[in-house]
Amino acid sequence: MRLGKKLTKRRPPFLLLYFLGLLMAVSTALPAYIQSNFLKGLVNLPAVSGFFVIANLFTVLAIVIFPNLIRKLNNYFLIKVVLLIYGVSLLGLTAATSALAGFIAIILFTIASNLIWINLDVALETFSKNPTTGRTRATYFTFINLGWIGAPALSSYLIKLGDYQLVFLSAALLVIPLFLIVLSQKRRLNDRVKYSRERLALVIKKTWQNKNLRGIFFIALLLSLFYGCAVVYIPLYLHQTLGMDWHVLGPIFSLMLIPFVLFELPAGIVADKYWGEKELLSIGLTIIIIALFLFFLIDQPTAWVWTAVLFFSRIGASLMEAMRESYFFKIVNADDVGYINLFRTAAPLGYALGPAIAIICLSFLPLPYLFLILAILMLSGFGFIASLKDTK
Repeated sequence: MRLGKKLTKRRPPFLLLYFLGLLMAVSTALPAYIQSNFLKGLVNLPAVSGFFVIANLFTVLAIVIFPNLIRKLNNYFLIKVVLLIYGVSLLGLTAATSALAGFIAIILFTIASNLIWINLDVALETFSKNPTTGRTRATYFTFINLGWIGAPALSSYLIKLGDYQLVFLSAALLVIPLFLIVLSQKRRLNDRVKYSRERLALVIKKTWQNKNLRGIFFIALLLSLFYGCAVVYIPLYLHQTLGMDWHVLGPIFSLMLIPFVLFELPAGIVADKYWGEKELLSIGLTIIIIALFLFFLIDQPTAWVWTAVLFFSRIGASLMEAMRESYFFKIVNADDVGYINLFRTAAPLGYALGPAIAIICLSFLPLPYLFLILAILMLSGFGFIASLKDTK
């Protein structure tokens, strides 16, 4: 089922969009695993969780109004605006020395870093064809994940040179080439799509009534819940609780991300040609649940053990991520911007839900129990996978 109709026959600028995704990934990945430890230097742990909850709730609100902005101002114009806000937020984090300044900068950073991926989603989906959606999306995410792989190791090196501020500044400097490329490619990136005009309430109603859209949304929410807890609390646990230094953690986090490059493109090809998405979603979810139980059980700062377990967890996440994208973008189109935006609220909702659960959990239990609770919650994903109609 397609929910919209393509209105463009231009030669697809896939390589350009892949490269933009790569640069943006490096910029967003540099501060990703150090945000929580940076904020921990300004406030206590419950406040860190509260910061992420509030920042991601603001992001949900921003995503909700984003379709109207895209329709009124067009996607190309908004790419430039969001990039500027994103750059300013990183400069704000570079200069932040108080809890309030850090809080405001984190809010802007979280909002902008989510919205820019929606801009790129809309641009890429404009040119994607249904029979090759899995490969197109998987290739796109492979480029993005190439950007993520080296960033944690680079972050640890920059922290050694100049503390957390140098990481944020380096990420901000990458906005300059991104912005210049977007400016120079107006003809190829400018909108030629007539976006559908449906009210949010109607989009939510149709999504809920459609078991495929509903199922893939909740699968995306669970994956984002995993990411939200892993990105915030794994670095805190390893660095603050187990005492592992950043010169060890940086390379571990880089090695951890290699499965996203190794598995997403083959998974997309398999989904297009052979199995469909449901089988690979189930495999990925099983791996994530096993990994979360291992996070709970391992309490020693042994580098090779954590490298192996984190690597294993990202095999599961890479399969789920590739299939999430492939399945969703086979049933929507570029002009269905309302559905795309609603789908993308799953990320900040998951990132808000994770710290919210953590606030409750950490009030009564040690940090490792958060991973056990998350593993139990992830079991619900099998029901949502079963509800999907396979594309094969």
